[in-house]
Amino acid sequence: MPKTAKFRAIVQAKCPHCRRGDIFTGTLYGFDVQRTKENCDHCGQRFEIEPGYFYAAMYVSYAMNVAEMLTVGIATYVFSGGNLEFESLWLYLLVIFTGCLLLAPINYRYSRVILLHWLSPKIKYDPEYDKP
Repeated sequence: MPKTAKFRAIVQAKCPHCRRGDIFTGTLYGFDVQRTKENCDHCGQRFEIEPGYFYAAMYVSYAMNVAEMLTVGIATYVFSGGNLEFESLWLYLLVIFTGCLLLAPINYRYSRVILLHWLSPKIKYDPEYDKP
């Protein structure tokens, strides 16, 4: 499969082994809570390879959160006209923490997806699942 298929599988949160089964139950933003499935519905790949495997996703989520906080902070600086006075500190705190809160479900989901697709040496894509 071309690289675009891998990118599509990452964006759609599909299994890294077959790129067809869903990794999560529930929607990204919805009333049904998103949870990581234990196994892929299509190929049976176990997602939590070993106990505590997804603790490493916290590091990926932390890096994503820092990048988002910097981006939102710089955007606030630009849109507020470069105001760095003490009174504007509350504006920065409010905007940055609101951004972190709104992006938390994305960080949860995609930190695990990135961990499974790019940082897992034990899970390899199998093109056999592309055959009809």
